[in-house]
Order: sequence, then C-alpha cells, then structure tokens
Amino acid sequence: MMLQGVKVIDFTNYLPGPYATLRLAEMGAEIIKVEPPGGDPARNTGISKRGNGLVFLANNRQKKSITLNLKEKEGVETTLKLIANADVVIESFRPGVMEKLGLGYEAVQKVKSDIVYCSISGYGQEGLLSKLGNHDLNYMALSGVLAQLKDKQGRPIHPSITIADYLGGYAANERILAGLVSRFLSGQGSYHSISITDQLVSLLGNHVMVEQETGEGTGINALNGSIISYGLYETMDERFMSLGALEPKFWQNFCSAQGREDWVRAHFSKTDESNPVFQEITALFKRKTFYEWIEFAQKVDCCMAPVLEVGELQENPYFKEKELIFASSWGDYQVKMHSDLDQESIAPPPKKGEHKDEILNNILF
Repeated sequence: MMLQGVKVIDFTNYLPGPYATLRLAEMGAEIIKVEPPGGDPARNTGISKRGNGLVFLANNRQKKSITLNLKEKEGVETTLKLIANADVVIESFRPGVMEKLGLGYEAVQKVKSDIVYCSISGYGQEGLLSKLGNHDLNYMALSGVLAQLKDKQGRPIHPSITIADYLGGYAANERILAGLVSRFLSGQGSYHSISITDQLVSLLGNHVMVEQETGEGTGINALNGSIISYGLYETMDERFMSLGALEPKFWQNFCSAQGREDWVRAHFSKTDESNPVFQEITALFKRKTFYEWIEFAQKVDCCMAPVLEVGELQENPYFKEKELIFASSWGDYQVKMHSDLDQESIAPPPKKGEHKDEILNNILF
C-alpha cells in the first residue's frame, strides 16, 4: 500500500479520470469521488448492471462517494473543507469550469497551499481547441495515432478500445505522483494540465523522426508489418497468430522448428506477394489450427503469441496464474490494475453518495 495516507479528491467522470484514480486506489490511496446530485454520468450510460453502467462499475471500485451540488454555495464550501484535508485534486471538466465554481487551482491553494492539482482535458486548458467538445476518437484522429491503424486499402480502422482515454489516465497518474514526490522534497504543491491529445502525440517520437528522414509516416519499417518475421498470420481456422522474431536467434528457432533452414536468409524480406518465402509462411500457418500454433509457441522460443479475444483472457494460463481477471465478491468480473500487488480487501463500486456521512464527519470543523 505505497500510497496509504494519500487522500485524493476526485471530480472526474466517465473514463480517463476514474481509470487514473482506480490505479491510485489499488496502490493504497483514499479516493473520495465527488459526484453531482445525479451521480457520475457513467452510472447511466450504456449497458447497465445493478442499476449502474458497466463503465462505471469497471472503474470505480475501492472508492468512496459523496454527492455535492457545486453550483450552490454550501456545496462549494463543503468541497473546500474536503480539499483542505486532502493531498490531491483531480478534475476533468471543460477548461474554466472549476474556476467558475470557485474551485480552480488558485482558489484551492488558499485552503491547501501544498495541494497537487491535476486537470485532464482533450486539448489542454488554453489554446485553439481547448473550449471544444471532444472524445477519444477525435484525439486519436488529430494526434496521428489513428493513421497508424489502417486496413490493406489504407483506410483508418475504427478502434474498439478507447486508447486515448486510458493513456490520459496514465499520464495524469504520472504527473500526480511526480507532484507528490516534488512536495515531499520541496514542501510545495503544483498544478498539472494533461492534454490527452498531447499525450498521444508523445507516442510518435519515432514516427516523426522517420517521417522527417524518409517521408514515410508509418514508423520503423521492421515494426509496421512490412517484413515476414514480424507480423500477423492467419491460421487454418481463421484465427491469427503474432510472430515477432526480430532477433536472429528467434528467427533461427522458428525456421529450425519448421525444418526450413533455407528461410533464415530471408529474415527481413518483405511481406509482398512476390516474395516466395512470405507465400510459404502464409501457407504454413494455414495448415495448423489456432490451438496447434499456441502449443507450438509454448514449446519453441520464437516470440510468438496468439491474438486472443477478450472472452478468452480469463481462462488463458498466463492471466489465470496472475488472477488478473477476478470474480468480485459483489458479483461481476474485474481487472486488476497492478498484477504484482496483493489486495487484502476490495470494496465494490460505491452507491451514489454512499459515504457522505462518513466523509463529512471526518472534515467538518
């Protein structure tokens, strides 16, 4: 429980912020989720279970909930008392909203001078796009990351995972933890503005460098599916395996296991239909089933792994050993944020305002 004793006041909704604070909660931080009278909108979004949306249930265990109306003076005053006894504030409103409510960084500093304050937004707190509405797909599109996910016709693929939101959560945690370390060293608080789009662009350092030198916008050639030893191959039963045998020893192991030493010299040859070795390897994968290739990958050290579906993760030996996906005591399946940390007790996602009396009894003065 590395963050035991750290109190976080969480004003975030939906996904990036709640994902960030869930990761902090698993490390021992106390997360006080401040919800509007109607609750986090994620409670009422999409498929629901036990009266709450699945996105809410997946990202809000180990937290306490209090409902406050921040548009009323009493709600703001109570919130400031909460913050006066806290270490961290995290919020994800549109830029300027917390200031209008009287809860911006400068106002908060007056009641807690050493607060670590983090704002998550799509495009930052200032600048050309900062006031516009936006979502994960927009961040991925604008950042250049979506352009890295294309089909064979060069059309961008609509992702089924909100990568930007999750990365925004990671980045927020990075800055919050850095702020806590800085406070320990200097005694001073700090403000952190996380632009989710900017975080996505930070993934493209290699791509920008390669594009400047070669004009190609798909990053390092060896990693973009253009060579036979690093790619995806279809099996007999229309499933897929990933082969990542970049190093000579792994490629040698793969070729030797197939009795095809003649393929070794083609290690970095192109995934082109005119390449006979590529054609032979493509045909090879289609001669065995998905599970036959999984068995092969566990015996031959050649950087090979199956492309698993979400529903297969729970029973996969790797994840099963770590209990990464676990059956909760409250009746659903949850995913650990830190697979190497033991959780002595895990509290279910809170009911709206469930801990209001407890929280108020601890801060009123």
